[in-house]
Amino acid sequence: MDTDIKNEIAKNILKSNTSIVGIVCKDGVVMGADRRSTAGSIIMGKNHQKIRKVNEFVAAAYTGGVADLQLAHKVLAAELRLKELKTKSRSTIREAANLLSMMTYRSIRSPTMIPNIVGTLIAGVDENGKASLFSIEPAGGVEEIADYDANFSSGMPYILGFLERQFKKDLSVKEGIELAKECIKASTQRDSGSGNGIDVFTLTKEGIKHVVSEEIVASYK
Repeated sequence: MDTDIKNEIAKNILKSNTSIVGIVCKDGVVMGADRRSTAGSIIMGKNHQKIRKVNEFVAAAYTGGVADLQLAHKVLAAELRLKELKTKSRSTIREAANLLSMMTYRSIRSPTMIPNIVGTLIAGVDENGKASLFSIEPAGGVEEIADYDANFSSGMPYILGFLERQFKKDLSVKEGIELAKECIKASTQRDSGSGNGIDVFTLTKEGIKHVVSEEIVASYK
């Protein structure tokens, strides 16, 4: 990786101010995220949904600059729809992940005053019913995840530390939902860039479902 790009990513990784997590289960994939959006040390929004449906079979969780991730999401959805119209078939999750990886790679290597820094967890269900999870780093590298990942969100150290002890192979989606909730709760307790709410999505043969939508409210005693 180019040294300048590597240094830029290193400076921005823990400024992404987000907690996202993806967990691979035996019967699907679970994704979770917090709701806080920030600008530096200022909390700009308390109800920002960070997991978004790309289409009826694919969803993605993003960390990074809001404008960059919004553009990436729109372009990805449009490209997958165009491919579907042209070929009369839908893209696999691997194809969608590699397309987004290429878009990310190209974006950070285009001459610009402000680099594009976006990390993504992308998951979905193929036509054969198999659910998959991929992680795309801010430099554009793509990797299929066999267990869990939090990409380069600022809550990543807390989430991965928690999952190192709590994750078990062949979890059910039902168990994965509770684990994802606990991941986000753990990160919002320690990461100042994460908080205000929890969203959890499941991706299974039955489709994409928004199964948890909770607001975190401060209580005073």
